[in-house]
Amino acid sequence: MDRLDAFKAVAAQASRGELTFPANVNASLRLQQALSDPDCHVEAAAKLIQADPLLAARSVAIANSVAYNRSGTEISSVRAAVQRLGVRTLQSLVAALIVRQIGSQITEPVLKDKVNQLWEHTAHVAALSQVIARRVTHVDPDTALFAGIVHEVAGFYMLSCAAEYPDVMSGEPEDWVEHGEVEIGRGVLTKLGVPEGVYKSIEAMWVGLRALPPETLGDTLLLANDLSPVHSPLYQRPGATTLQGARTIDFVVGEGTLHAIMTESAHEVRSLYAVLML
Repeated sequence: MDRLDAFKAVAAQASRGELTFPANVNASLRLQQALSDPDCHVEAAAKLIQADPLLAARSVAIANSVAYNRSGTEISSVRAAVQRLGVRTLQSLVAALIVRQIGSQITEPVLKDKVNQLWEHTAHVAALSQVIARRVTHVDPDTALFAGIVHEVAGFYMLSCAAEYPDVMSGEPEDWVEHGEVEIGRGVLTKLGVPEGVYKSIEAMWVGLRALPPETLGDTLLLANDLSPVHSPLYQRPGATTLQGARTIDFVVGEGTLHAIMTESAHEVRSLYAVLML
């Protein structure tokens, strides 16, 4: 089976919803569904998060990050973290856990390195998206954080399939863009129950046309992707800006510029990135 046939096989499974996840992903998906319930309030959310020690620790850490702790008052309880963050941010943390769990069973060194680099890229894009949404595009920052976390989930799933379909790692990077990312991505995003608005913004990334100045959630993701200091190890999207070229991206935002805003926000981005990398 060559690479394109391997992509088609994985994409066909994804389109039918026949996705194979590690057992812990299914438990996290149930948690995500519970948090998505409109009747899930602070007390219920706190109990759900407390049941997972890793999520409990991350919730407190992100609540104390510069991005969410404007007052500088540290907290130490999950309940206080839930109150500060809100259920939507908790959904992003669970999404981050799910994305990392998808690639958690990979042991082959080369694939493991790719998974680690892909998560570094994802964490940078998510942190940048949250700040760009709040300071530049004025779309919802919580939605931007979530979208940044799941924007490469198809890549994590594809890497997790490499043991069964080793040919997915051969060939040219453009094959992934043309034949793998979109079809596999649609299936995985649907399986994860990603909201339509986020789904559409990720589709905009697949097209790769970014407006300047950026306005939409898709523009937010594309700009964050270009500004990320770590690129995806799977491919460079068509028209992507090089790391050196990203330093030249600038435009007027209100009474300031993108460079000024990103310089002012650098500590927030680093703080949020560090929590996502825990």
